[in-house]
Amino acid sequence: MIHLELNDEEREVLAATLESYLSNLRYEIADTDSYDFRQQLKVKKAILMKIAAALEKAD
Repeated sequence: MIHLELNDEEREVLAATLESYLSNLRYEIADTDSYDFRQQLKVKKAILMKIAAALEKAD
């Protein structure tokens, strides 16, 4: 397990970046025709959502 220490500004920037990326990822998942690629994107989305939730909890 990796422990990452961020100051408030870094945490805010990372959270905003994740939020933006997740928003774009939702559209990419919806527009993807390949089932296998869509599944890969869904796994990626779940991991990023877990990280975003951990950042929120750290506030």
